[in-house]
Amino acid sequence: MPHYEGDLRSPDGARFAIIASRWNPRITDTLVAGARKTFADNGVTEAAIDVIRVPGAWELPVLAARLAAGGQHAAVVALGCVVRGDTRHYEHVADYCAEGLMRVSLDYGLPVANGVLAVERHEDAEARAGGSHGNKGEDAALAALEMSHLLEQLP
Repeated sequence: MPHYEGDLRSPDGARFAIIASRWNPRITDTLVAGARKTFADNGVTEAAIDVIRVPGAWELPVLAARLAAGGQHAAVVALGCVVRGDTRHYEHVADYCAEGLMRVSLDYGLPVANGVLAVERHEDAEARAGGSHGNKGEDAALAALEMSHLLEQLP
């Protein structure tokens, strides 16, 4: 049986989309910058990256579905930040956003890297947006690159 494994090479002619929430901009802007830098560091040109902003994390799955249906992207990176508050709203947004992104990925066979932070406190988000826990925008872009390369290899 053959062994398949992706690496960080972008498939020839591939386009990538970064979709990001405008909610919590101090965090999401840092995640977007990390994803863009990661793509650039791995040979993806600025012209091959579409960055699209939406109001909040709740709106990310519908945009991911529209992009997937268009068939123009090798992968989508979804970025956002949901911080727990005093109500259950946090759970609805975080859980259903993740479920929607997974559904898009499975329905369309398109890698959708979930870089939506679901955190207890703003300090937790800062730690994951360039702080002590790295930049999850970078991690999501790396996953998108690897998965797009892997899917190109499979028969």
